Amino acid sequence: MNREMVPMLESCLARGFDVLVLTNAMRPMQRFEEALLDLNARYGDRMTFRVSLDHHTQAAHEAERGPNSWDKGMAGLQWLSDNGFSIAVAGRHLAHEDDAMARRGYAALFAKTGIRMDAADPARLVLFPEMDASADVPEITAACWGILDVDPKSVMCASSRMVVKHKGAERPMVTACTLLPYGDDFQLGETLAEASRDVSLNHPHCARFCVLGGASCTA
Repeated sequence: MNREMVPMLESCLARGFDVLVLTNAMRPMQRFEEALLDLNARYGDRMTFRVSLDHHTQAAHEAERGPNSWDKGMAGLQWLSDNGFSIAVAGRHLAHEDDAMARRGYAALFAKTGIRMDAADPARLVLFPEMDASADVPEITAACWGILDVDPKSVMCASSRMVVKHKGAERPMVTACTLLPYGDDFQLGETLAEASRDVSLNHPHCARFCVLGGASCTA
């Protein structure tokens, strides 16, 4: 995690932006606990930490994140919950599980550990669909919004941006999507002013993940 994360957060929050922090809640986040408590006291209503918890079981989570990652991540999530942070969890369901089964599993975990989280709230527990960029997906058309009863403004790239400093680059770049930080079509310039424009939903993940998949990276 960037050593300048706290001043970066402060800079955004002080300007009135809402900030979503994507984290695994492990040691890189935990070393900033005192400073994060201060930010939460001043800006807590506009700062949300979304913790990656790849499954509601330790075995499946560590199969994805590596051995010894479960206890560390759960400790960080527990700390955020106990200290009144606005929190969310990014999870997934396995091939044999449907959405309802996965939510029940996460709900049991949260109840057992005392984590302040409503597993039934899709904005708080976001279950990501499988993403295979090589698989065919239906093309998104203007009619999709009405058919699916989805507001185009609800898609992340309609209102949110991510600033990325690519390795070897001289300057940071503003991108439209957390999933596609390297896609040329989603690099929107070096300033937020440049990046304040429409985004074409022309990547398979746009359909599979956001529009048809119903998942979201926004708070």
